[in-house]
Amino acid sequence: QLQAFGGGMVQAGGSLRLSCGASGRTFSAYGMGWFRQIPGKERELVAGIGSVGTTNYADSVKGRFTISRDNAKNTAYLQMNSLKPEDTAVYYCAAARSFDSLVRKECEYWGQGTQVTVSS
Repeated sequence: QLQAFGGGMVQAGGSLRLSCGASGRTFSAYGMGWFRQIPGKERELVAGIGSVGTTNYADSVKGRFTISRDNAKNTAYLQMNSLKPEDTAVYYCAAARSFDSLVRKECEYWGQGTQVTVSS
């Protein structure tokens, strides 16, 4: 019910925009988030947005990434600027019943991952 788009390969300093399309139900009341994972490491919350627009970012992406949502389109976005090689990971979108649940990674819905590769 969640599908992530927009991953790809980009050089350091470049930008990508990820989209998370939702279907099957309305997610306007859900917290939406983007997580990322690299092999052998725990999945980490990159950015989250609550139903009323509250946002939360990992320290490593603050000032470079922006999360947003369009409830009319049932879609969440992650604009990633000034990308660094350490941003390379599989990115997942997710939805949780509340913003607090999202921050705790207690998500009810997960999309498939989309690979982001940043070359130096």
